[in-house]
Amino acid sequence: MRILIADDHSFVRKGIVSILVEKYPNAHFEEVSDCSDLLKKISSKEYAIIISDISMPGRSGLEIVKEIRELAPKTPFLVLSVHSPEEYAVRSIREGASGYLTKDCPPEELISAVEYLLRGKRYITAEIAELLANSCSSDFSKELHESLSKREFEVYKLLTSGKSNSNIAETLSLSVNTISSFRSRILEKMHMHSNTELIKYAIEHNLT
Repeated sequence: MRILIADDHSFVRKGIVSILVEKYPNAHFEEVSDCSDLLKKISSKEYAIIISDISMPGRSGLEIVKEIRELAPKTPFLVLSVHSPEEYAVRSIREGASGYLTKDCPPEELISAVEYLLRGKRYITAEIAELLANSCSSDFSKELHESLSKREFEVYKLLTSGKSNSNIAETLSLSVNTISSFRSRILEKMHMHSNTELIKYAIEHNLT
């Protein structure tokens, strides 16, 4: 059994291997540290499971989820991220990830997730199930932008005006990281993937 682990921090990769090797002593573990090498590996070999961060050099956020799923549509794929489920879990699952865990999860939960995926199932925690349910219910009850908080809508308007994260941060006297988090939540709540989609929506709904 071949398992591919992708993370730009070697201690994280080694930690995952040390957890899983006890459960799967005969597995062959391969490691990569960036998106480019990850995609090369997937293109040239088949794996029993892929465990990957989504914040690595070479791609941003959900781009890597989409590319992994396109290159390996049948391979179980577990996202192991530093980002909270509220930021990326729903969109990762919708883009084709088989499961989503944060890096502070206990070792036994990582093992459970891998076992689920190897049996052909998705690993959806109770928290993520609730987020998925809430996102589905909001799809039918109101316009997408109405799910945004007052501050999120303010950031949304600035994003659709063409301002960069740094420009918005300066305008609102917030940090760039805070604006980046706002943007991630906005994209998730509106089920979109890019500023271009946000701008198109704004034009269609006369929000510009």
